[in-house]
Amino acid sequence: MSVKHAGWMALLLVAGTAWAGVQRVSDIAYYPEAARTNDYQRERCTLDVRYPDDRQGFATLVWFHGGGLSGGGKHFVDLKDASIAQVAVNYRLTPRGHHPDYIRDAAAAVAWTLRNIAEYGGDPKKVFVAGHSAGGYLTCMVGMDRRWLGELGIDVNALAGLIPISAQVTTHFNVKQQLNLGEQFRPLITEDAPLYHAAKDLPPICLILGDRRIEWKCRVEENELLAASLRALGHPKVEFYELGGMDHGTVAEGGMVLLRRFIQQNAK
Repeated sequence: MSVKHAGWMALLLVAGTAWAGVQRVSDIAYYPEAARTNDYQRERCTLDVRYPDDRQGFATLVWFHGGGLSGGGKHFVDLKDASIAQVAVNYRLTPRGHHPDYIRDAAAAVAWTLRNIAEYGGDPKKVFVAGHSAGGYLTCMVGMDRRWLGELGIDVNALAGLIPISAQVTTHFNVKQQLNLGEQFRPLITEDAPLYHAAKDLPPICLILGDRRIEWKCRVEENELLAASLRALGHPKVEFYELGGMDHGTVAEGGMVLLRRFIQQNAK
């Protein structure tokens, strides 16, 4: 599939689907009690679930918030399709959390979803992972670096798809800061970079970026490298979108149409 560019006006032409019956459960601990070792982990490592109560076998979106791995909090996104369940996740933040706590937390939350969403009526074979900015970085690390879900006895291909929005796919700048690996815009591709784990046998992936003229510096270009690398390696399902006129902040909302469509197309 060739690189795609989309203007934000086109997004307004796509309508979502609304459903009436929705339930919500809040502040579920996604680590078992024996694995919660301190108060900060108990405080941060929870998730909320919003799901349709009038259907079975629905798709689920696990959403990781942004904030540079140092801020932000769990929230649901405006998918305009309540037939898709959402799992909104909190994870440990720096400086109270330390690398790689947030990646391990993200994997634990995804594992919880795969193992428990059927109790709410969802299909565990239709679990998608997404996030914005730092949340997109976590999406890629959990879905591309096999060690994190592997520690929990799960293969990354249990996931139906990955949808990182404006994700850093070189080594994250906050990780570099914690590990003293150099300045923010010096690109590194260490084992803590999604690019390091590019391979052909990974879940379907949809990369959504803002306009390179106003996006976070280098963000579009490094995601182009990831898309090109995945295709060169033989990955069969890579989508890339650069949304004209959208910056690092507005692409989180603007990308919802593409995110929703990707779920709908790959949850069949």
